[in-house]
Amino acid sequence: MVLSLVLVGVPCVAQRPEFDVATVKLAHPQGDKIDMNLGTIRHERLTLTNATLSDCVKFAYGLVSDAQLSGPDWITSKSFLYDVVGQFPAGTPSERQLIMLQNLLSDRMGLKLHHEQKQASFLALVPAKKRVKPKEAATLGNEANGPAWPGHIVAQHMSMSKLAFLLSRFQRETVIDKTGLTGFYQVQLEWTPDDPRSVAPELATDSPSLYTALQEQLGLKLERHEGPIDVLVIDRVSKTPLEN
Repeated sequence: MVLSLVLVGVPCVAQRPEFDVATVKLAHPQGDKIDMNLGTIRHERLTLTNATLSDCVKFAYGLVSDAQLSGPDWITSKSFLYDVVGQFPAGTPSERQLIMLQNLLSDRMGLKLHHEQKQASFLALVPAKKRVKPKEAATLGNEANGPAWPGHIVAQHMSMSKLAFLLSRFQRETVIDKTGLTGFYQVQLEWTPDDPRSVAPELATDSPSLYTALQEQLGLKLERHEGPIDVLVIDRVSKTPLEN
């Protein structure tokens, strides 16, 4: 007789997201010119090169401006630069990749932090007083984002919070979604960046400014607001990473 043992009420312990292989080390750039990679993900590899600790933390937690991070002065100093590499399995969701980086910084740098609400100036993404409005995505499912670079964002299935995040990165200023739109939308936004040098010549267009493009193409606008924003406060971190 074969007895089957069934365990009832025993929770499944989820595995802590970690890279398959990872290194964190102090960088030692040569010469006056420093080539910096502030966070790229391609071919199942996450890389930061000659990045300040502030840059590492902002990339790991999806922050886009210095106003969203508080810590000791040295975290923004180019006297302390780091090279970070993490290898992950194919098909790993982007959100899990960043949690892996968060855990890596905690393990190797002793990073401890907490959230606070602080008063600050920010840009709010809000509906404009026009009949144009974002077109709802044709299909249901997970968020699917297309190509995005300064002056160009295209996606068939994007949330407004994701759009605000991308605008934050390109404007280098905190942009918060205040549209009240909770679904997914088709986004095709083209504009001329304030600094045209940020766009490769072959990608340059005669598009309007970002503020005009948002209103004409998506029926949205950016407004200057003052109010509480979520800030990450570093409680503890080491300048020297643990050995890999």
